[in-house]
Amino acid sequence: MTPSPASLRANWNYPTSVRFGTGRIAELADCCKAAGIARPLLVTDPGLAGSAMVREAVAANEKAGLPTAVFSELKSNPVAQNVTDGIAAFRRGRHDGVIGFGGGSALDTGKVIAFMQGQTRPIWDFEDIGDWWTRADPKGIAPVIAVATTAGTGSEVGRSGVITDEATHTKKIIFHPKMMPVIVIIDPALMVGLPPHLTAATGMDALAHNLEAYLAPAYHPMADGIGLEGIRLIKEFLPRAVADGKDLEARAQMAVAASMGATAFQKGLGAIHSLSHPVGALYDAHHGLTNAVFMPYVLAFNRPAIAEKAARIARYLGLARADLTGLIDWVLELRQTIGIPHTLGGLKVGPERFAEMAEMAAVDPTASSNPVKVGPAELRRLYEDALEGRLA
Repeated sequence: MTPSPASLRANWNYPTSVRFGTGRIAELADCCKAAGIARPLLVTDPGLAGSAMVREAVAANEKAGLPTAVFSELKSNPVAQNVTDGIAAFRRGRHDGVIGFGGGSALDTGKVIAFMQGQTRPIWDFEDIGDWWTRADPKGIAPVIAVATTAGTGSEVGRSGVITDEATHTKKIIFHPKMMPVIVIIDPALMVGLPPHLTAATGMDALAHNLEAYLAPAYHPMADGIGLEGIRLIKEFLPRAVADGKDLEARAQMAVAASMGATAFQKGLGAIHSLSHPVGALYDAHHGLTNAVFMPYVLAFNRPAIAEKAARIARYLGLARADLTGLIDWVLELRQTIGIPHTLGGLKVGPERFAEMAEMAAVDPTASSNPVKVGPAELRRLYEDALEGRLA
Protein backbone atom coordinates (compact mmCIF):
# COMPACT_ATOMS: atom_id res chain seq x y z
CA MET A 1 0.00 0.00 0.00
CA THR A 2 1.41 3.39 -1.03
CA PRO A 3 1.76 5.79 1.93
CA SER A 4 0.14 9.20 1.73
CA PRO A 5 2.40 12.25 2.07
CA ALA A 6 0.73 13.04 5.40
CA SER A 7 1.74 9.64 6.79
CA LEU A 8 5.41 10.24 5.93
CA ARG A 9 6.09 11.76 9.33
CA ALA A 10 8.36 10.43 12.05
CA ASN A 11 11.09 11.12 14.57
CA TRP A 12 14.22 9.02 14.51
CA ASN A 13 17.69 9.09 15.98
CA TYR A 14 19.95 7.97 13.18
CA PRO A 15 22.63 9.20 12.99
CA THR A 16 21.30 12.15 15.02
CA SER A 17 17.89 13.38 16.16
CA VAL A 18 15.71 13.91 13.06
CA ARG A 19 12.24 15.42 12.91
CA PHE A 20 10.86 14.40 9.54
CA GLY A 21 7.60 15.36 7.87
CA THR A 22 5.56 18.11 6.28
CA GLY A 23 5.09 21.08 8.59
CA ARG A 24 7.91 20.19 10.99
CA ILE A 25 9.56 23.59 10.43
CA ALA A 26 6.98 24.88 12.95
CA GLU A 27 9.09 23.12 15.61
CA LEU A 28 12.24 25.16 14.96
CA ALA A 29 11.97 27.23 18.13
CA ASP A 30 11.36 24.10 20.22
CA CYS A 31 14.45 22.54 18.63
CA CYS A 32 16.58 25.56 19.53
CA LYS A 33 15.41 25.40 23.13
CA ALA A 34 16.04 21.65 23.30
CA ALA A 35 19.58 22.26 22.04
CA GLY A 36 20.18 25.03 24.59
CA ILE A 37 20.34 27.77 21.96
CA ALA A 38 18.95 31.13 23.09
CA ARG A 39 20.44 33.46 20.44
CA PRO A 40 20.76 31.56 17.15
CA LEU A 41 22.55 32.77 14.04
CA LEU A 42 20.63 31.50 11.01
CA VAL A 43 23.06 30.74 8.18
CA THR A 44 21.55 30.49 4.73
CA ASP A 45 22.45 31.24 1.13
CA PRO A 46 21.74 34.60 -0.55
CA GLY A 47 18.92 33.15 -2.65
CA LEU A 48 16.98 32.05 0.42
CA ALA A 49 17.80 34.96 2.73
CA GLY A 50 14.82 37.05 1.63
CA SER A 51 12.43 34.15 1.11
CA ALA A 52 9.14 33.71 2.91
CA MET A 53 10.33 30.49 4.56
CA VAL A 54 13.31 32.23 6.17
CA ARG A 55 11.30 35.28 7.19
CA GLU A 56 8.65 33.07 8.77
CA ALA A 57 11.24 30.98 10.62
CA VAL A 58 12.91 34.08 12.04
CA ALA A 59 9.54 35.59 13.02
CA ALA A 60 8.49 32.36 14.78
CA ASN A 61 11.75 32.30 16.71
CA GLU A 62 11.39 35.94 17.71
CA LYS A 63 7.84 35.26 18.91
CA ALA A 64 9.21 32.41 21.02
CA GLY A 65 11.73 34.75 22.65
CA LEU A 66 14.71 33.64 20.55
CA PRO A 67 16.31 36.66 18.84
CA THR A 68 17.61 35.36 15.49
CA ALA A 69 19.96 37.09 13.07
CA VAL A 70 20.52 35.99 9.45
CA PHE A 71 23.93 35.53 7.81
CA SER A 72 23.94 34.83 4.07
CA GLU A 73 27.31 36.04 2.77
CA LEU A 74 28.39 32.77 1.20
CA LYS A 75 29.05 31.29 -2.21
CA SER A 76 27.44 28.23 -3.77
CA ASN A 77 30.86 26.61 -3.30
CA PRO A 78 31.73 28.13 0.12
CA VAL A 79 35.19 29.60 0.66
CA ALA A 80 37.18 30.24 3.82
CA GLN A 81 36.34 33.96 3.78
CA ASN A 82 32.65 33.07 4.09
CA VAL A 83 33.47 31.20 7.30
CA THR A 84 35.58 34.08 8.60
CA ASP A 85 32.76 36.55 7.94
CA GLY A 86 30.27 34.21 9.59
CA ILE A 87 32.42 33.89 12.70
CA ALA A 88 32.56 37.69 12.92
CA ALA A 89 28.74 37.85 12.70
CA PHE A 90 28.42 35.09 15.32
CA ARG A 91 30.64 36.94 17.78
CA ARG A 92 29.22 40.37 17.01
CA GLY A 93 25.69 39.16 17.77
CA ARG A 94 26.80 37.22 20.86
CA HIS A 95 25.16 34.11 19.43
CA ASP A 96 25.31 30.75 21.15
CA GLY A 97 24.32 28.40 18.32
CA VAL A 98 23.73 28.11 14.59
CA ILE A 99 20.73 27.22 12.47
CA GLY A 100 21.97 25.94 9.11
CA PHE A 101 19.07 26.58 6.74
CA GLY A 102 19.28 25.56 3.10
CA GLY A 103 21.19 23.24 0.82
CA GLY A 104 24.70 21.91 1.16
CA SER A 105 26.48 25.26 0.93
CA ALA A 106 24.49 26.82 3.79
CA LEU A 107 24.60 23.71 5.96
CA ASP A 108 28.34 23.19 5.46
CA THR A 109 29.12 26.85 6.12
CA GLY A 110 26.88 26.93 9.18
CA LYS A 111 28.49 23.84 10.68
CA VAL A 112 32.01 25.13 10.10
CA ILE A 113 31.14 28.55 11.58
CA ALA A 114 29.78 26.84 14.69
CA PHE A 115 32.92 24.73 14.87
CA MET A 116 35.51 27.44 14.19
CA GLN A 117 34.04 30.25 16.30
CA GLY A 118 35.55 28.69 19.43
CA GLN A 119 38.91 27.57 18.00
CA THR A 120 42.29 29.35 18.10
CA ARG A 121 44.01 27.48 15.27
CA PRO A 122 43.45 28.27 11.57
CA ILE A 123 40.76 26.43 9.65
CA TRP A 124 43.07 24.26 7.55
CA ASP A 125 44.56 22.73 10.71
CA PHE A 126 41.30 20.77 10.96
CA GLU A 127 41.25 19.30 7.47
CA ASP A 128 40.06 15.69 7.41
CA ILE A 129 43.54 14.18 7.46
CA GLY A 130 44.47 11.48 9.96
CA ASP A 131 43.64 12.59 13.49
CA TRP A 132 43.83 16.34 12.83
CA TRP A 133 40.34 16.71 14.28
CA THR A 134 41.81 16.00 17.72
CA ARG A 135 43.54 19.41 17.55
CA ALA A 136 40.19 21.10 18.17
CA ASP A 137 38.87 22.31 21.52
CA PRO A 138 35.51 20.49 21.77
CA LYS A 139 34.29 23.04 24.31
CA GLY A 140 34.54 25.71 21.60
CA ILE A 141 32.03 24.02 19.28
CA ALA A 142 28.58 25.64 19.27
CA PRO A 143 25.46 23.50 18.73
CA VAL A 144 23.85 23.36 15.28
CA ILE A 145 20.25 22.86 14.19
CA ALA A 146 20.09 21.81 10.52
CA VAL A 147 17.10 22.59 8.29
CA ALA A 148 17.43 20.96 4.89
CA THR A 149 15.75 22.64 1.89
CA THR A 150 17.23 20.43 -0.84
CA ALA A 151 17.49 16.67 -1.27
CA GLY A 152 21.12 16.35 -2.26
CA THR A 153 24.20 16.57 -0.10
CA GLY A 154 22.69 15.17 3.09
CA SER A 155 24.92 17.60 4.98
CA GLU A 156 22.24 17.82 7.64
CA VAL A 157 23.37 14.43 8.97
CA GLY A 158 27.11 14.88 8.39
CA ARG A 159 30.08 15.58 10.66
CA SER A 160 32.01 17.73 8.19
CA GLY A 161 31.84 20.70 5.87
CA VAL A 162 33.43 21.21 2.45
CA ILE A 163 35.16 24.58 2.12
CA THR A 164 37.27 25.87 -0.78
CA ASP A 165 40.80 27.09 -0.06
CA GLU A 166 41.00 30.12 -2.35
CA ALA A 167 44.80 30.20 -2.17
CA THR A 168 45.12 26.76 -3.76
CA HIS A 169 41.68 26.52 -5.46
CA THR A 170 41.04 23.19 -3.77
CA LYS A 171 38.04 21.91 -1.87
CA LYS A 172 38.92 20.70 1.62
CA ILE A 173 36.90 18.75 4.14
CA ILE A 174 36.80 20.14 7.69
CA PHE A 175 35.85 17.37 10.10
CA HIS A 176 35.02 16.87 13.73
CA PRO A 177 32.57 14.38 15.31
CA LYS A 178 30.88 17.22 17.21
CA MET A 179 30.06 19.05 13.96
CA MET A 180 27.08 16.72 13.62
CA PRO A 181 23.90 18.81 14.05
CA VAL A 182 22.18 18.01 17.32
CA ILE A 183 18.69 18.19 15.77
CA VAL A 184 17.66 18.01 12.11
CA ILE A 185 14.40 19.21 10.57
CA ILE A 186 13.51 17.68 7.21
CA ASP A 187 10.29 19.25 5.98
CA PRO A 188 9.42 18.30 2.39
CA ALA A 189 7.20 21.38 2.08
CA LEU A 190 10.34 23.55 2.15
CA MET A 191 11.53 21.82 -1.04
CA VAL A 192 8.41 22.39 -3.14
CA GLY A 193 9.71 25.58 -4.76
CA LEU A 194 13.09 24.16 -5.83
CA PRO A 195 13.31 24.53 -9.65
CA PRO A 196 13.44 21.37 -11.77
CA HIS A 197 17.09 21.82 -12.81
CA LEU A 198 18.21 22.13 -9.18
CA THR A 199 15.97 19.25 -8.13
CA ALA A 200 17.69 17.17 -10.81
CA ALA A 201 21.24 18.23 -9.87
CA THR A 202 20.78 17.79 -6.12
CA GLY A 203 19.03 14.46 -6.67
CA MET A 204 21.95 13.19 -8.73
CA ASP A 205 24.26 14.26 -5.91
CA ALA A 206 22.25 12.04 -3.57
CA LEU A 207 22.52 9.21 -6.09
CA ALA A 208 26.30 9.65 -6.33
CA HIS A 209 26.58 9.41 -2.54
CA ASN A 210 24.50 6.25 -2.23
CA LEU A 211 26.06 4.63 -5.30
CA GLU A 212 29.69 5.35 -4.51
CA ALA A 213 29.21 4.36 -0.88
CA TYR A 214 27.76 1.00 -1.91
CA LEU A 215 30.53 0.37 -4.44
CA ALA A 216 33.41 1.50 -2.20
CA PRO A 217 35.65 -1.46 -1.32
CA ALA A 218 35.69 -1.06 2.48
CA TYR A 219 33.75 -3.44 4.70
CA HIS A 220 30.66 -1.73 6.14
CA PRO A 221 27.50 -3.84 5.69
CA MET A 222 25.27 -1.24 7.36
CA ALA A 223 26.36 1.46 4.91
CA ASP A 224 25.81 -1.00 2.07
CA GLY A 225 22.21 -1.60 3.11
CA ILE A 226 21.49 2.10 3.47
CA GLY A 227 23.12 2.95 0.13
CA LEU A 228 21.27 0.26 -1.78
CA GLU A 229 17.85 1.35 -0.54
CA GLY A 230 18.79 4.99 -1.15
CA ILE A 231 19.46 4.17 -4.81
CA ARG A 232 16.06 2.49 -5.11
CA LEU A 233 14.25 5.49 -3.65
CA ILE A 234 16.00 7.80 -6.10
CA LYS A 235 15.11 5.58 -9.05
CA GLU A 236 11.46 5.72 -8.09
CA PHE A 237 11.09 9.29 -6.92
CA LEU A 238 13.65 11.60 -8.56
CA PRO A 239 11.89 11.68 -11.96
CA ARG A 240 8.63 12.45 -10.16
CA ALA A 241 10.16 15.27 -8.11
CA VAL A 242 11.67 16.85 -11.22
CA ALA A 243 8.43 16.52 -13.21
CA ASP A 244 6.22 17.91 -10.43
CA GLY A 245 7.84 19.92 -7.68
CA LYS A 246 4.61 19.87 -5.69
CA ASP A 247 4.62 16.08 -5.41
CA LEU A 248 5.09 15.91 -1.64
CA GLU A 249 5.58 12.15 -1.55
CA ALA A 250 8.40 12.41 -4.10
CA ARG A 251 9.94 15.33 -2.23
CA ALA A 252 9.76 13.43 1.06
CA GLN A 253 11.29 10.23 -0.30
CA MET A 254 14.08 12.15 -2.04
CA ALA A 255 14.82 13.95 1.24
CA VAL A 256 15.15 10.58 2.95
CA ALA A 257 17.42 9.29 0.18
CA ALA A 258 19.70 12.33 0.51
CA SER A 259 20.15 11.79 4.23
CA MET A 260 20.73 8.09 3.59
CA GLY A 261 23.51 8.89 1.13
CA ALA A 262 25.33 11.10 3.60
CA THR A 263 24.97 8.44 6.27
CA ALA A 264 26.26 5.71 3.96
CA PHE A 265 29.28 7.54 2.58
CA GLN A 266 31.15 7.33 5.85
CA LYS A 267 32.20 4.05 4.21
CA GLY A 268 33.87 5.95 1.36
CA LEU A 269 33.23 7.65 -1.97
CA GLY A 270 35.27 7.48 -5.17
CA ALA A 271 36.38 9.03 -8.43
CA ILE A 272 33.01 10.61 -9.20
CA HIS A 273 33.71 12.96 -6.33
CA SER A 274 37.46 13.18 -6.96
CA LEU A 275 36.80 14.45 -10.48
CA SER A 276 33.99 16.77 -9.37
CA HIS A 277 35.80 18.67 -6.65
CA PRO A 278 38.39 20.38 -8.93
CA VAL A 279 35.65 21.36 -11.40
CA GLY A 280 33.65 22.93 -8.58
CA ALA A 281 36.66 24.74 -7.18
CA LEU A 282 37.98 26.06 -10.51
CA TYR A 283 34.74 26.67 -12.42
CA ASP A 284 32.27 27.21 -9.54
CA ALA A 285 30.09 24.48 -11.03
CA HIS A 286 27.22 22.91 -9.09
CA HIS A 287 28.59 19.87 -7.26
CA GLY A 288 25.59 17.65 -7.92
CA LEU A 289 25.67 18.48 -11.61
CA THR A 290 29.35 17.62 -11.94
CA ASN A 291 28.77 14.35 -10.10
CA ALA A 292 25.95 13.57 -12.53
CA VAL A 293 28.12 14.19 -15.57
CA PHE A 294 31.01 12.03 -14.37
CA MET A 295 28.90 9.15 -13.05
CA PRO A 296 28.63 6.81 -16.08
CA TYR A 297 32.27 7.31 -17.09
CA VAL A 298 33.51 6.34 -13.63
CA LEU A 299 31.18 3.34 -13.49
CA ALA A 300 32.56 2.11 -16.81
CA PHE A 301 36.16 2.72 -15.69
CA ASN A 302 35.59 0.78 -12.47
CA ARG A 303 34.10 -2.23 -14.30
CA PRO A 304 36.79 -4.78 -13.28
CA ALA A 305 36.18 -4.15 -9.56
CA ILE A 306 32.43 -3.50 -9.36
CA ALA A 307 30.78 -5.93 -11.79
CA GLU A 308 29.35 -8.21 -9.09
CA LYS A 309 28.04 -5.39 -6.89
CA ALA A 310 26.65 -3.55 -9.91
CA ALA A 311 24.71 -6.65 -10.89
CA ARG A 312 23.30 -6.79 -7.35
CA ILE A 313 22.14 -3.17 -7.66
CA ALA A 314 20.59 -3.88 -11.05
CA ARG A 315 18.66 -6.86 -9.66
CA TYR A 316 17.45 -4.87 -6.67
CA LEU A 317 16.24 -2.08 -8.94
CA GLY A 318 14.50 -4.55 -11.24
CA LEU A 319 16.40 -3.38 -14.32
CA ALA A 320 15.85 -5.17 -17.62
CA ARG A 321 19.52 -6.08 -17.77
CA ALA A 322 20.96 -7.24 -14.44
CA ASP A 323 24.61 -6.29 -14.85
CA LEU A 324 26.87 -3.24 -14.91
CA THR A 325 25.90 -2.40 -18.48
CA GLY A 326 22.27 -2.38 -17.39
CA LEU A 327 23.12 -0.09 -14.48
CA ILE A 328 25.00 2.33 -16.73
CA ASP A 329 22.13 2.29 -19.24
CA TRP A 330 19.72 3.21 -16.44
CA VAL A 331 21.96 6.10 -15.30
CA LEU A 332 22.16 7.39 -18.87
CA GLU A 333 18.39 7.15 -19.29
CA LEU A 334 17.76 8.88 -15.95
CA ARG A 335 20.14 11.71 -16.84
CA GLN A 336 18.42 12.23 -20.18
CA THR A 337 14.97 12.20 -18.58
CA ILE A 338 15.82 14.90 -16.03
CA GLY A 339 18.00 17.07 -18.26
CA ILE A 340 21.58 16.35 -17.21
CA PRO A 341 24.29 17.13 -19.82
CA HIS A 342 26.02 14.08 -21.27
CA THR A 343 29.51 15.63 -21.42
CA LEU A 344 31.70 18.26 -19.78
CA GLY A 345 30.89 20.53 -22.70
CA GLY A 346 27.47 21.00 -21.14
CA LEU A 347 29.22 22.53 -18.12
CA LYS A 348 31.37 24.76 -20.36
CA VAL A 349 34.50 22.90 -19.22
CA GLY A 350 37.20 22.29 -21.82
CA PRO A 351 40.54 20.45 -21.79
CA GLU A 352 42.70 23.49 -20.97
CA ARG A 353 43.20 22.61 -17.30
CA PHE A 354 42.90 18.83 -17.40
CA ALA A 355 46.49 18.24 -16.32
CA GLU A 356 46.07 20.53 -13.30
CA MET A 357 42.66 19.08 -12.46
CA ALA A 358 43.95 15.52 -12.64
CA GLU A 359 46.71 16.31 -10.14
CA MET A 360 44.13 17.91 -7.83
CA ALA A 361 41.75 14.98 -8.17
CA ALA A 362 44.51 12.48 -7.39
CA VAL A 363 45.13 13.98 -3.94
CA ASP A 364 41.44 14.49 -3.15
CA PRO A 365 40.50 12.39 -0.08
CA THR A 366 37.81 10.56 -2.03
CA ALA A 367 40.28 9.15 -4.58
CA SER A 368 41.73 6.62 -2.14
CA SER A 369 38.42 4.75 -1.78
CA ASN A 370 37.73 4.38 -5.49
CA PRO A 371 37.30 0.65 -6.32
CA VAL A 372 40.06 0.83 -8.95
CA LYS A 373 43.28 2.62 -8.06
CA VAL A 374 43.50 6.06 -9.65
CA GLY A 375 46.32 8.54 -10.13
CA PRO A 376 46.77 11.61 -12.31
CA ALA A 377 47.00 9.59 -15.54
CA GLU A 378 43.79 7.65 -14.94
CA LEU A 379 41.91 10.73 -13.78
CA ARG A 380 43.03 12.76 -16.79
CA ARG A 381 41.76 9.98 -19.02
CA LEU A 382 38.41 10.15 -17.25
CA TYR A 383 38.24 13.91 -17.80
CA GLU A 384 38.90 13.26 -21.49
CA ASP A 385 36.25 10.52 -21.59
CA ALA A 386 33.71 12.88 -20.01
CA LEU A 387 34.54 15.59 -22.54
CA GLU A 388 34.31 13.27 -25.54
CA GLY A 389 31.33 11.25 -24.29
CA ARG A 390 33.40 8.08 -24.46
CA LEU A 391 32.25 5.14 -22.34
CA ALA A 392 34.87 2.40 -22.00
